[in-house]
Amino acid sequence: MPYLSIHSVMILGSLGLAWGLRYGCKRLGNLQTRGSNWQTRWQTALVCFVVPPLLVVMTAIAVLCMGTEGRMIGLPAGKLSYATALIFLIYSAVRSIQFAIDGWRSLRKLQALVVEVREIDCIDQSQKPSETVRLLDIPMLFAAQIGFWRSQLFVSKGLLEGLDNQHLQAVLLHEQAHAHYHDTFWFFWLGCLRQVMPWLPNTQVLWQELLLLRELRADRWAVEYADSLLVAESLLAMVSNNMQFTETFAAAFGATNAGDRLEERIEFLLAPPEPLPKFAWQSLLWMGLSLLPLTLLPLHY
Repeated sequence: MPYLSIHSVMILGSLGLAWGLRYGCKRLGNLQTRGSNWQTRWQTALVCFVVPPLLVVMTAIAVLCMGTEGRMIGLPAGKLSYATALIFLIYSAVRSIQFAIDGWRSLRKLQALVVEVREIDCIDQSQKPSETVRLLDIPMLFAAQIGFWRSQLFVSKGLLEGLDNQHLQAVLLHEQAHAHYHDTFWFFWLGCLRQVMPWLPNTQVLWQELLLLRELRADRWAVEYADSLLVAESLLAMVSNNMQFTETFAAAFGATNAGDRLEERIEFLLAPPEPLPKFAWQSLLWMGLSLLPLTLLPLHY
């Protein structure tokens, strides 16, 4: 096979493995099954969402590092496959930059609506005595952490006027959880992977699962300091009146895209509380699978 290069073998192999891993997610169990273990759902959704596209990206980087000359396991390097990897990486960078620019523009538009920066007392003074909020002059109920690593809390006048103090505190606690876990930062990078390879199987299903689990974690955080019924009532009020906002750099209390997901969040809040999910080293080991193409670099000569 004179036209077969080691680069094309690596690229086709990573694409096939990525497709197979994503397609095989169904065999790991129904991700949206409500009786599933919460920790398992986090690990499964995160690994299935991140590893396949990251594997393809790392393969392209490995091909780029190898160059157009040399051999590996008896096969020569190829200029066409090298160019393919380069074009893919440029495309990935451009899509990610576009994604960031769209989020930045939306953030700027929202900042232009800010009429006041205000301090609001928090329930748990030992954790955080007050919350700095940027007040928007809009009538609908709205609250969201928006930004990159250090997100900012935006709330509407409609929220302050439409909710009593207890329900408002429940909303603020939920938003504090997003800030604590830096959800806007991590989900920006997850969103970049989604933008680069949206055609992989189960991309949308896994994305919605991760968004739901993010909100469940914030709900669970809020229940640590407020009554679960208050949080559930606040959620119902927010979803029925909430404004839509771009997912880039944003994490909002009422961010529930499907009706059955809202029902699941309410059931989760009213059920006996589950422990907050913890980082699992097994997930890190699975992530290491995506770095395997880089380990092949010493074999290239």
